[in-house]
Amino acid sequence: MLISSRFLCLLFCAILVVLLLWRLPISSSQAFCRSDSPLPVQSLSDIDWSRFAYVQYATNTAYLCNSVMMFERLHQLQSRPDRVLMYPSHLDPERDSIEGALLRKMQAQYRVRLVPIDVQSRSSSDVTWAESYTKLLAFNQTQYARVLSLDSDGTILQAMDELFLLPPAPVAMPRAYWLGFEHRLLTSAVMVIQPSASEFGDLWARIHGAGPSDYDMEILNDLYKDRAMVLPHRPYILLTGEFRAPRHTNYLGGAPHTRWNPDLVLSEAKFLHFSDWPVSKPWLKTPDPVLDQEQPACTNDTQTGRPDCRARELWLGFYRDFAQRRQRLCGLDVH
Repeated sequence: MLISSRFLCLLFCAILVVLLLWRLPISSSQAFCRSDSPLPVQSLSDIDWSRFAYVQYATNTAYLCNSVMMFERLHQLQSRPDRVLMYPSHLDPERDSIEGALLRKMQAQYRVRLVPIDVQSRSSSDVTWAESYTKLLAFNQTQYARVLSLDSDGTILQAMDELFLLPPAPVAMPRAYWLGFEHRLLTSAVMVIQPSASEFGDLWARIHGAGPSDYDMEILNDLYKDRAMVLPHRPYILLTGEFRAPRHTNYLGGAPHTRWNPDLVLSEAKFLHFSDWPVSKPWLKTPDPVLDQEQPACTNDTQTGRPDCRARELWLGFYRDFAQRRQRLCGLDVH
């Protein structure tokens, strides 16, 4: 029997509602389980959303633009928690520069709170992740009861405000389903964090004792592998690479008759994360030969026998949409 994502979401929500019943009215509990639209304002009007925040960090111009795109989407979705950007303290929001203009845009148009920070960078075997430790500064945003950190190399598809109402836990993260489940690895691309000076102190010590191949994900798994609340990867994280994968068992689950339906999977997902190596991140131009070779293959529909290219069309659309939004919101082309 096909086990739908909606059923899994309802089961997950039912468990949370039991735990939350002492603090939420019945009408709020019912609204909490809806995965097809942002939460109704009327049902959760008693929640003090200023206690919560979506948090981004940016260490360069490309990631500043990514954050603009993330906050613009939250603005479109009428998400209620605060929005915070941690940005390098050497950047001046008042300066006449691309970076200054992007900072002012976030502040003025999307009510983003700007928090200057020192970028956390260490010698690393991979320069791509050398500054990823900066993400962990979200654990130190103790002005909030809970923050939601999302990697900015992604696209928010639906608001995730319900995650701020989870039962208490130092951090909640999904499994890195694309790596398999035997090692129970958590992904830091989506983190629901209860900021804490003591927790941040432990992380700070781990950062400064990290080896050359230890990045934010390794540090977090070392600390929280057995203490984190585990979020269901459906619907909270979907990799673009899933649309290129020959098999989808890890994402769909082990039910023998579960079928891959790219349209349905996308309609359920709340956060789409760009991960398609050797295809470049969406703000960088991928050589055409690589793109042609790595794009999703068309398959034959098992019922009609006709070519089914939906996965390819959706996948190419993700990159096209990112490029168009980058130009519209930041005035930046794909390099």
